[in-house]
Amino acid sequence: MSAQPDAPIMRLAGIAKIFGNNTVALRGVDLDIQMGKVHGLLGANGAGKSTLIKILSGAFAATKGEIIWRGQPVSWASPKAANDMGVATIHQHIPLVPGLSVLENVYLGQGGLWRRSGELRKKFAAICDRVGYRIDPDTLVSSLPIGERQMVAIYQAIGSGADLIVMDEPTASLAAEERELVYQTVRRLSKGEGKAILFVSHFLDEVMALTDQVTVLRDGQTVMRANTSDVDEDKIAEAIVGKQITALEKASAERSARNIVAQDDRPRLELCNLGSPGKLKPVSLQIARGEVIGVAGLLGSGRSELLHAIFGADRHATGNVLLDGIPVGRSTGAAVRAGIGLVPEERMGQGLIPDFEIWRNTTLPALGGVSLANMLPLASRERERGWEAIRRLGIKASSPDILVTELSGGNAQKVTIAKWLFSDVRLFLMDEPTHGIDIGAKADILLLIRQLAEQGQAVIFVSSDFEELLAVSDRILVMRDGELVAERKTHETSEHELLLISGGKSATLVAADH
Repeated sequence: MSAQPDAPIMRLAGIAKIFGNNTVALRGVDLDIQMGKVHGLLGANGAGKSTLIKILSGAFAATKGEIIWRGQPVSWASPKAANDMGVATIHQHIPLVPGLSVLENVYLGQGGLWRRSGELRKKFAAICDRVGYRIDPDTLVSSLPIGERQMVAIYQAIGSGADLIVMDEPTASLAAEERELVYQTVRRLSKGEGKAILFVSHFLDEVMALTDQVTVLRDGQTVMRANTSDVDEDKIAEAIVGKQITALEKASAERSARNIVAQDDRPRLELCNLGSPGKLKPVSLQIARGEVIGVAGLLGSGRSELLHAIFGADRHATGNVLLDGIPVGRSTGAAVRAGIGLVPEERMGQGLIPDFEIWRNTTLPALGGVSLANMLPLASRERERGWEAIRRLGIKASSPDILVTELSGGNAQKVTIAKWLFSDVRLFLMDEPTHGIDIGAKADILLLIRQLAEQGQAVIFVSSDFEELLAVSDRILVMRDGELVAERKTHETSEHELLLISGGKSATLVAADH
């Protein structure tokens, strides 16, 4: 039985959730999701978004409250039960099976893949036609860049035939081109096919452009329910953080203050023909102490490859890396010992150990100098690091003994950054450190980057948000097809110019146009 067009296909009434450690995640949330509409869900780190999504998708049971699906109360025992009833969830961490092909992931769990291969290939081709984006169905997911993995997850939801598709930060890791593809897909599914979409995002501009209704959570409670047409970005931002301020405004204010302080011109980092066959064309570059270098470019442009080569994670890399004039060995261990820290794009897969608590993760870079006794749960020094990380970065956790898997995405990212703050790191490499981060936490991260620079550290900062790069960086490098194609001082460029150069227009022609 289908819901009426104007009636909610799903209604959450008074949803509360208290975890076993007495952490209150939700305090009675109401939410209505209608067919044929895109409903935006927003909130700061720890506001309760991830918990709410897990409850409505069957991963968690609510402590209190009711889920009404198609007019009937339901209690799903598992995500599969919810999926079988027509609810598909695309989680923030893109939980695909790396060792399987694109086709196998899209139709995972449907059974009879080998017997129905021809039929499923036709269905997959039809999905590609509907979305307007083609991926080789036989490619292993492990070989795909993160943006294409996100598209596979979206195809998986479409392939399940769900009437409600929950998208948890689907554009957080995507460059501008790929984001637009997601937007087109969402519009087609909602307006063209009548699907209900719950769209979780921290990009206020895309929420305004894409959604019909918005709900904002703060501290586990609903603080805004409105038609999108009745609010603006400032009102949403105020509801999220509880005051009229945005991340970029805060970062720009900090930048103005910092510009008064002269940089130390001695090179912190020198790259001499650093490259990697087939990935990165040779790059030579100097970065001063206290300098923040932004790296712009579209997905697959070579931004992450540059950071991995510097960090010694690419064993095929050639050329030299010097930190404070001293050559750095070509391994991650040598890079860490030299004073280089990497905040990777995929925090759970590369930056954290999911089965470890906050305090163990913040200890990771110093493990070589930590005794076995100090690794015991009651070891005061390591646990104090956990407490200090919670205090310094505003991590929402009741104690450092909380597993990082129990944290919201933004708080987990803060732990990824915090682990380097207790080591002698002189060069920070940050790969999309604010993706999946709410507007308040984004400001915290941007300000932290500035504070690190003021202390004399150098920072290389990759972001798909060009506004963010302009707010934080002293210089901006533009990558395209594995090559450094342009370099700009921040005050001499614009978001428009960076987008044009990233998209393929000659830097010389762009400069002439401006």
